[in-house]
Amino acid sequence: MTTVEVPHGSRSVILTVSAVIEETSDARSLVFDVPADLRDKFAYKPGQFLTLRIPSDLTGSVARCYSLASSPFTDDSPKVTVKRTVDGYGSNWLCDKISAGDRIEVLPPSGVFTPKSLDQDFLLFGAGSGITPVISILKSALTQGSGRVVLVYANRDESSVIFAEELRALADKYPTRLTVVHWLESVQGLPTADQLATLADPYTGYEAFMCGPGPFMDTVHAALHAAGMERSRVHAEVFNSLAGDPFADAAPVEVSDEEAADAATVEVELDGETHTLSWPRKQTLVDIMLAKGIDVPYSCQEGECGSCACTVLEGEVEMEHCDILDPEDIESGYILGCQAKPVSDNLKIQF
Repeated sequence: MTTVEVPHGSRSVILTVSAVIEETSDARSLVFDVPADLRDKFAYKPGQFLTLRIPSDLTGSVARCYSLASSPFTDDSPKVTVKRTVDGYGSNWLCDKISAGDRIEVLPPSGVFTPKSLDQDFLLFGAGSGITPVISILKSALTQGSGRVVLVYANRDESSVIFAEELRALADKYPTRLTVVHWLESVQGLPTADQLATLADPYTGYEAFMCGPGPFMDTVHAALHAAGMERSRVHAEVFNSLAGDPFADAAPVEVSDEEAADAATVEVELDGETHTLSWPRKQTLVDIMLAKGIDVPYSCQEGECGSCACTVLEGEVEMEHCDILDPEDIESGYILGCQAKPVSDNLKIQF
């Protein structure tokens, strides 16, 4: 493969792949060697993801997000797991081209599909490669928390089960705290909402996290709703292919005198600090925070990854593209910072 030694932006770095693990016939894990001086930058939370820059003869590169299947509490190095998808350029390139010792450009960990606390009970749903962020949460909860963990894991057949041995070992190690339910399409058919609702019924007080193909996620959403689980307890991870280049540095924000005079005022709480900013009506929240040198979480700037999700505490915004958010999320005040522009004159937003 072609090795790139100079990052394409100020946020990305070049990491060495220290190991490649063949998980199944169509899935492999890439383990990254993170140098000591980058460990703080690549510290991550269970359920987060990395964005990889993959070379392309047609476009120069494509950006793809892959969940970390490792746990920051149990694994020495970060690991992403990639499953081939039909006509998926990124997944097939990584499965065909990458070997141990190769180097690849990576953005730091990102994403909000992560528990606020590990000391609670979890009901986890994964389908196919959707197991990747789920197993990160599972391992972290078992080692750092004290609650129960129930995993429902759907696959085509037994040979498609990623991390089968690891899950078996964890179930043996935590027999009173971990329950793993395998759902095989070859044996049971596709799961229905009624069937999953029956499985979920004893656990409606748990915190639910799900990741997998769209139809599976829709079924799980319907099942948890039918079982009576509170919407605030349901968390879903959604990935879409990124069309733009998140590795390029953001363009400088240019604001006319007229726009500055009509700007809103926003108080942004991030990592325990509050920043009061002028927010021009035509600029996104991520744009103005970057312009002020604030280390705002973001990745794609297309409204496709959810890295910049935050909550409106006061005021109103408009968003051009927010398909990744459910109507219930928006009703609860969630917004995407890379899409949000101010409607109100004064706002308060929390990351």
